[in-house]
Amino acid sequence: MRVFVAGGTGVIGRRLVPQLVARGHQVTATSTTAGKLGLLAQLGAEGVVMDGLDAASVGEAVAAARPDAIVNQMTGLSVAHAGKPNLRRADRYFATTNRLRSEGIDHLLAAAAATDVAHVVSQGHASMNGIREGGWVKTEEDPLEVIEGTKAITHLEDAVVRAGGAVLRYGGFYGPGANDDQITLVRKRLFPLVGGGTGYLSWVHLDDAASATVLAVEQEATGVFNIVDDEPAPASEWLPYLAECAGAKPPRRVPAWLARMLAGEMAVGMVTEGRGFSNAKAKRELGWELRYPSWRQGFKEQLA
Repeated sequence: MRVFVAGGTGVIGRRLVPQLVARGHQVTATSTTAGKLGLLAQLGAEGVVMDGLDAASVGEAVAAARPDAIVNQMTGLSVAHAGKPNLRRADRYFATTNRLRSEGIDHLLAAAAATDVAHVVSQGHASMNGIREGGWVKTEEDPLEVIEGTKAITHLEDAVVRAGGAVLRYGGFYGPGANDDQITLVRKRLFPLVGGGTGYLSWVHLDDAASATVLAVEQEATGVFNIVDDEPAPASEWLPYLAECAGAKPPRRVPAWLARMLAGEMAVGMVTEGRGFSNAKAKRELGWELRYPSWRQGFKEQLA
């Protein structure tokens, strides 16, 4: 197929494009800057510059590519777009990403309709953001917790599903370039274990996220899928293990009241009350098989 990847130079795009090419698909992928077109060529794609927040730019890029399917991987979470991660000012940090998940997806869906593209697959999110009541592991039927960005994610999910597409709720990314800042903080013992570390998180390796995306494209999947590994786990388990794999000392322990003062309510809530997600639907309906079924295996290999 001819596949248009919006956001081809992000951490997931860089793993997805080669997998699509290896499966025989013709890929057009976008970047916000001309300086990254060479990277897209190296990955096997035809690169184009596109501003996801400009309807004309999106429409022209999609029309020129004449794709059979569109994959949305647009975010604005790099330092260049969002600055250093700062959950105390989550509204600022996620501002561009929230616009891409609302205005940007609307532009892509309008371009798809205008050019008769039948299928759209879009990035969503499912790491610690399950509704904070009931069990610790949520399915696609459970609502998301209301935190910064939820409104934009809900808009994206509703719009894509209504258009007959698929939303892939990726877990917390790890792998090449995905969580380097986090690992640096862990090695400096600046990523503490807050309270009892009872909040759950679901991880997914970039390569597994990419392989699930390829399946969703090829199978013209519809609906919402949690793209996470087999082992949602509390911070009290994964954080010390990540430190061990990174060759760092165990994380410091910080009471929730102090962490709230230092890092803000959003960060504390995620680490102490977050809910993880089940991947049963994706494995059942997409036939998805994970290379890294658990973060335990993946962290160890990543940091070997």
